[in-house]
Amino acid sequence: MTNVRSMTAGSTTAPLSPLTTPHPNRHRLRAVSPDEVPPVAELLNSGATWLPAPQHSLPALPGQPPMVGYLVLVPADQATTATAPPPAAQPEAPAPTGDAIVRIDPEQRTAQVLGRPLDLTYLEFELLAHLVAHPHRVHTRDQLVTTVWGYGHVGDGRTVDVHVARLRRKLGVEHRSSIVTVRRVGYKYVPSA
Repeated sequence: MTNVRSMTAGSTTAPLSPLTTPHPNRHRLRAVSPDEVPPVAELLNSGATWLPAPQHSLPALPGQPPMVGYLVLVPADQATTATAPPPAAQPEAPAPTGDAIVRIDPEQRTAQVLGRPLDLTYLEFELLAHLVAHPHRVHTRDQLVTTVWGYGHVGDGRTVDVHVARLRRKLGVEHRSSIVTVRRVGYKYVPSA
């Protein structure tokens, strides 16, 4: 393979000018000609390897010459956190949602009915959490499949019907009516009074 480069501890190149010195937390893109060697040595750890990216993985613009890209391989034992962006501020943990009967704790991924924990599968929890987070709102089966299962799910509304039936069974006889069927449309959550 051509143009494979390895950086050793002793490899040096001319330093970048102050105008082109990248911010430590920002990557810079620059067009290079296919035969030009980009000045990447300053950005790589010693021992890193870079090689041309496969042409099929690069975008092609109509009427423009093909793009050239490089893959950078850094050994795991030499990866440094100095070039990594600073950790983002920790967002506050989401507060438990629900009503006096059904409580959903998204942080611990638990659901309770009157203090009794429910043993839910991943999708049952996601479905119940979504319905409880939007009380009185009617959700079509397609909306629920898209929101809870995701865009890549191949299935139909019967999948939702089966999961709702399981949720109702786990909520118990007293609270199964909180998930209301809206005929020919979908479902909604109605908190108990």
